[in-house]
Amino acid sequence: MNEILKKIFEQLSQREKELVNSNNLDSPEKLIPLLLKRVCPENVQHLASLIKQSLLPSICSKTNDEIDSLFNQIDNDSTLLFKKEIQDKIEEFITKRFERDKKVVIERTSDISKLVFLMEEYLNEAISSNGSGSKNVLNIKEKIEAININENGIEALAKLQNELVNAATLIEKEMNTVTSKLETGKTKVQELEEKVKNLENELTKTKTENMKDSLTGLLTRKAFTEEVKKIESAYTRINTQYAVVFFDLDHFKKINDTYGHECGDVVLSTFGKIVNKSVRDHDIVGRYGGEEFVAIIHFNLNRELLQFLKRIKTIVTENSFVYKDQKIKVTFSAGVTLRSSYDTYENALQKADMLLYQAKEAGRNRIILENGMEI
Repeated sequence: MNEILKKIFEQLSQREKELVNSNNLDSPEKLIPLLLKRVCPENVQHLASLIKQSLLPSICSKTNDEIDSLFNQIDNDSTLLFKKEIQDKIEEFITKRFERDKKVVIERTSDISKLVFLMEEYLNEAISSNGSGSKNVLNIKEKIEAININENGIEALAKLQNELVNAATLIEKEMNTVTSKLETGKTKVQELEEKVKNLENELTKTKTENMKDSLTGLLTRKAFTEEVKKIESAYTRINTQYAVVFFDLDHFKKINDTYGHECGDVVLSTFGKIVNKSVRDHDIVGRYGGEEFVAIIHFNLNRELLQFLKRIKTIVTENSFVYKDQKIKVTFSAGVTLRSSYDTYENALQKADMLLYQAKEAGRNRIILENGMEI
């Protein structure tokens, strides 16, 4: 094995080394097909991002911290994703997440079961105690009906009066006990309502966070797709007009390599905020993956759509992104299609992606619309 081939061989994975040996690949030229099968680093970063999004957020905050720590390592070296120990760790996190979240939910709902049991106990006691007083009154009624006024009536009535007083006292005592227990139950119910409300708020917050990309605050790809279904429903029913805009930051890898991944995160987050603040309430923006973003923009007249696109381009290109007192110039490319020009949303999205690629091939820093217009 010559020196050049030896150096290349040392950098191969174990699986690649086995293929080299088994197929007798004894020259650099023969290694080319094998190396071309390697996954593109950008695809690996995208894959890592998708895996992280599928794991976060967890109801158990401890799990979130552990996952963040692991994926910070992967962000710095995406090849870690292919290491067996890292894959095992991710699998362990998936199991932990379900177990820990399940435990948290059980703990937060256990008070509900306790209170239901307590209320049942109070009501049973109330019914039982009230029955005792009612039984005494019923016995007295029978005695009254049996009294013969003509024979020792006054003496019998006096005795009966005493029994009535005792029965009334017992009933009053029982009712006071019932009232006290029901008041206690009312307080417990109020506490339960508060806990249920807090639990609902936390679950709503978790659901909302799960829909949002943790870095940019935009919709995740999955959440964006779900929102598109609602928009498509309106498009079918009332023929709402909207455009699909596919964005991609130019030379983003260079920004990461020059200033670091933390700077890249700041650029992604800032760009996401710029687009999100520029859309209206019924429009949606999502992070499609990596440095790609997609937006659904409603409009009545074409000039409204053009104004939106020009506004975004002007804000981004005429200003600098700031990171640790460093001013960084950022540009983007985009492809734009009108939903009404295609049979399905998926077709419109695919064409927007093609126009985005065309914009990059044409030199970047431009927006290309389906009619050939460039901004």
